[in-house]
Amino acid sequence: MRALTAVPGDARYDLVLLSCKAYDLDAAIEAIRPAVGADTRVLPLLNGLRHLDALDAAFGAPRVLGGLCHISATLEPDGTIRQFGALERLTWGARRADDPALPALRATLRRMPGDVREPADILGAMWEKFAFIAALAGVTCLLRAPVGVIAASGEGAVLARRLYAECAAVAAREGHPLDAAACLEAERILTAPGSPLKASMLRDIERGGRTEGEHILGDLRDRARRAGLDTPLLAAAHAHVAAYERQRAIA
Repeated sequence: MRALTAVPGDARYDLVLLSCKAYDLDAAIEAIRPAVGADTRVLPLLNGLRHLDALDAAFGAPRVLGGLCHISATLEPDGTIRQFGALERLTWGARRADDPALPALRATLRRMPGDVREPADILGAMWEKFAFIAALAGVTCLLRAPVGVIAASGEGAVLARRLYAECAAVAAREGHPLDAAACLEAERILTAPGSPLKASMLRDIERGGRTEGEHILGDLRDRARRAGLDTPLLAAAHAHVAAYERQRAIA
């Protein structure tokens, strides 16, 4: 593998894997722009959905795939990325079924190590993770504790379920109702007794770093407002992280 800090001006690639933090998206777009040609596909692995609009505007929707990953990791103060556990899953898919690049992309991605999946509905898969990660970030940031501690604390499990229900309602209103089995599994994870699980957003707060609060909680709250949905716990979680970001900015 060859590491580059800048893409050569004459280089064009078949596939660009984009895995930056949401707050670095604008800079990342400019960094990869020289690598994106007429036949390039960009596969973003960011949480949430708001980044799709920015990538579509920058490169054209036909070049932008849908994607997500399941991995537990954090960014250390020195820039080191530290992974927790053994979960390594990449989920990807075309946003249009007639994309001529699909056969070559499938052949390439199937050779990757780890668990690689291509669901029939990539946007539905992205919404499934979006609702879960927003609920996990919301409840662990709002209560500043891992899932197991929250589950053992009074109404903690009830709050986690209610927040997830708000997030799932937004997904349904946006045209992507979540699978019942996926909802049950999400609720199980969010209320598991003794679980050390916490959102990477909480780990960012604990180390005094930037968060993806606007990209995840803020975007979902905005979608709820536009849909006329009342999501008080989601609004509270967003306000909590937004207040942290404001204090951090003026410190």
